[in-house]
Formats: sequence, structure tokens, C-alpha cells
Amino acid sequence: MDFHLVPRGTDRNYTGFLTKTIVYIGTLVVFLASFALTLSAIVVPKWVSYHSEKPAHHYSYGLHQRCSSLTDTCESFPQREDCHGDDRYFCSMWRSVGFLMSFAVVLQGMSIVAYLIILSGSKRLRENGWRILSLLIILSVIIQAASMSLVAYLFDNEDRFFVGWKLDESWIFCTVSWCISLFCATAVIVSAYILPSEGGYELIPDHDALRVAS
Repeated sequence: MDFHLVPRGTDRNYTGFLTKTIVYIGTLVVFLASFALTLSAIVVPKWVSYHSEKPAHHYSYGLHQRCSSLTDTCESFPQREDCHGDDRYFCSMWRSVGFLMSFAVVLQGMSIVAYLIILSGSKRLRENGWRILSLLIILSVIIQAASMSLVAYLFDNEDRFFVGWKLDESWIFCTVSWCISLFCATAVIVSAYILPSEGGYELIPDHDALRVAS
């Protein structure tokens, strides 16, 4: 009996180089960079900073610390004494940014777990897992973009940030992070709609040969 390798017809599986598994692996590697940037944005106390040449002085705000070159130390921020009177609004907004960024890290961690489950799971998971994965990533993008926007708003409207202050490294880390995450989510969603199902080819009988033989 003669057999040939032929596609399955309309339900044939895809065997090209660019598969959904490749997309998942590639975007996971890129997403890990986004996750690292998010952690850096939280840890590095440089969301907004001020630097003067004469006298040489550097001052910066992080989400949970503020640092000064005059004392060469960083202290917890905002503290209770920082949140009186007109400063209450600023403190509330700043603490909200800290909470949002922490929540974004949780969502990104859940996204990484989702990646690993999808990649270690069955073909069905790779076919359908993109929905929950992309949702988690997009939620983290929205939260980080909101955090970035809140800090930019405070920078533009708070009197404490006078001429000489600038949005610094951590703000940039946050911005780059959510842009990378958005790219990953887009790639996963597009691949889900464009790339065919994964798999190989199956052996089916050559019906012409069977008719001749009969």
C-alpha cells in the first residue's frame, strides 16, 4: 500500500518555522526584560530628581524613598510628617503610584507563570491560553501607564517640582517596560489569529493507488 505525506485539508496542522510556540518563547524572553525594568522602577529611587552644579547637590524621589547628596542617605518617603495640609494630596497620589506599581509586578509575575504553564502544557493550551495571558499583560500595561501618567501629572502641577527638576531613570524604566509589555501582548494576540494550528502531517492512504490495485 502506497502512502504519501499530505496535509490534512482544511484542518491541516502548521509546520512552518514561525509557530505559536516560537512566538510564546520569544515574547517571554522580551517580557522578562519588561519585568526587570518594572522591578528597577520600584527599587531605584529616581522617579523625579534635581541636580545643581553650584553648589553640587542631587536630590531624588523614589516610590518609597527620597535621597539627598547632602547627607548621602536615603530615607523612607512619604512619612507622616510629609503629609500635612496641602501635602496630603501629593502624598495620597504618590502612595497610589507605589501601590499601582506593586500591583503591576504581581500581574507581570502571574503573566510569567501563565507563559510557563502554556509552554509546558498541551497543544490545546498553546491554542487557547493566549486569552488569559494577553489579558494579564494588558492589565499590567494599563496600570503602569497610569502610574507613569500620575507621576508626570504631579511633576507638571506640584509646586515642589520647580525649574531644574526632571523625570528621571525610574520613570523611563516604567515607560519602556509597559511599551515592551504592550508589544508582547500584541504579538501574542496577532499570532493567535494569524498563525495556523501547530502540528505535523499525517499519513493517509493514496486512494488512487487503492483503486488501481482493486
